Amino acid sequence: MFLGRGDELQFFEDRYTAKDGQLLVVYGRRRIGKTETLRKFCEGKPHVFYSCIECPDEQQLTSFSNRVLQTEIPVAKYINRFSDWEQAFSSVTELPGERKKLLVIDEFPYMVRANSSIPSILQNLWDLRLKNENVMIILCGSAMSFMEKEILSEKNPLYGRATGILKMKEMTFRDASLFVPNYSAADKIMTYAILGGIPHYLKQFDDSLSLGENIQRNILTRGSILYSEVEFLLRQELRETATYNAIIGAVALGNTRLNDIHQKTQMEKTKLSAYLNNLMELGILHREFSVESSIKEQANVQRGLYQITDKFFRFWYAYVFPNLSELESGDAEGVWEQIVEPEMNHFSSGAFEEVCREYLRKQNRTQALPFRFSKIGRWWNKTDEINIMAVDREQKQYILCECKFKNSPFSMADYQHFVEKFKQSDAVIYYYLFSKSGFSEEVIKVAEKSGVQIITAEELV
Repeated sequence: MFLGRGDELQFFEDRYTAKDGQLLVVYGRRRIGKTETLRKFCEGKPHVFYSCIECPDEQQLTSFSNRVLQTEIPVAKYINRFSDWEQAFSSVTELPGERKKLLVIDEFPYMVRANSSIPSILQNLWDLRLKNENVMIILCGSAMSFMEKEILSEKNPLYGRATGILKMKEMTFRDASLFVPNYSAADKIMTYAILGGIPHYLKQFDDSLSLGENIQRNILTRGSILYSEVEFLLRQELRETATYNAIIGAVALGNTRLNDIHQKTQMEKTKLSAYLNNLMELGILHREFSVESSIKEQANVQRGLYQITDKFFRFWYAYVFPNLSELESGDAEGVWEQIVEPEMNHFSSGAFEEVCREYLRKQNRTQALPFRFSKIGRWWNKTDEINIMAVDREQKQYILCECKFKNSPFSMADYQHFVEKFKQSDAVIYYYLFSKSGFSEEVIKVAEKSGVQIITAEELV
């Protein structure tokens, strides 16, 4: 069953119904759901969907020819293989039907690596003919660095020809939660904290089993798909995996500043910065700044906090990588009970904040908040931190949020500590409280009296 991806499908439909030719570039990390989303889009439309393989150019041309000629285009009566790529790509205009001719080339980098002239051939055909035809060509790839540095760069012949570029990201929490409909609100949030919005990962979980059983069976057990997934992905994208393991592992353990990572890994800062940049380009890490930080501060390579963007990477490096010896011996249950389960609330708190931000962004779009905010994120100084701060363009109105993902209700002490963190004499401040386990009676009374907004995990879901 296909779930979610409504925005992406609408993007493709809008381009499909647009006039003239459409050349789209779609890319994103492996497992993100590009292929399934494109196949869903193609349903009910005359199309050719070709998945490239790693092989010599002649073999690729033969495979592509076989796929296109199966559509019974007129030339199929006379040939069983196209003579060259120009003839092969030109054939898209002969696809049957009155609707827009649709060609999807999945894992396009495989095709280009075997024949570097393919972008030039496509560019020439596009400029001379295809851009004015009723065709839609989608070039899709998982090799992030290749797609960005080669296909989309200024030096590539296809630069400036694309009528749409879509970098597919992980699903939102709302879409991800559809994969485990029978779970409680808290378990849906914890599932999202572990697997993120990656459809391939979410499909591994069976919501007729408890969250603990799913983690043990599908992540902590040697031989399960997710057990070795991170190592597989790193080998696909990077060399020197041992070095990258050390860096990501350090960040997963809470070493988020450049100097902290340097101290943990003992790597030269110059080399370390280069490795960190590679991980950010791949979407594995990102650098976070306080929501009110200046552009000058963000330009300083020494500032900011390095965070693991990919939730499953964060889980794997926090609990699988450090415990490989025990897991290799088959002690999945022991690692779960002694190490993972006691930390699940703490581990999930960051994802819970993301879910709360997602909720606020939706409220912002529908103008359901006291004002329209222009920035949202975490805020911190040398002594305090606020989980979520949203601020208007003039920085005169603030929404401050505290997010508690714990097994006890949000207490009055929690509330009092929260409101003392940030003082701005000339600002209008609105308070929002989010809680996994509800709120104490005192907090509920204060909220009713002072207009503080309180939202439970169930309401978020």
